[in-house]
Amino acid sequence: MYPEKTDYLFVYSSLLRGFPTPDYEYISRYFDFVAPAKTRGILSIKENIVVGTPVSDDRFIVGELYRIHEPDLFSFVIGQLDEYEGLYPEPPAVPVYKREQTTVITKDGKEQLAWVYWFIGDVEGLPIIESGDVLEYLHLK
Repeated sequence: MYPEKTDYLFVYSSLLRGFPTPDYEYISRYFDFVAPAKTRGILSIKENIVVGTPVSDDRFIVGELYRIHEPDLFSFVIGQLDEYEGLYPEPPAVPVYKREQTTVITKDGKEQLAWVYWFIGDVEGLPIIESGDVLEYLHLK
């Protein structure tokens, strides 16, 4: 059973440090980088967007672990990220992501619970980034 709230966030795509975008600027404004990390999952490519889905086997998504600067702002900050990720769209649109707590493993092997945004659509038949690392994939592309 997970605690009610963790102050950690795991990111794996456009919110990574390697993306010099307003999206990452938001993360860096409210969160401190903790460590490179990974979590069980796969990265798929859907219409030129990289999406992550959880798995129970030994495939991993490579990303980054962050912790919020000011825990008292967590509800506000995560609410903004929920909006960015489209968790609660205006009808008739439906959400395509959900936010869940998951176990993340840092580069030094420590485990930490963190929030992650998972794609909830169908990924069957979509191309997979086998390395689980979006930055490596884009560099090799």
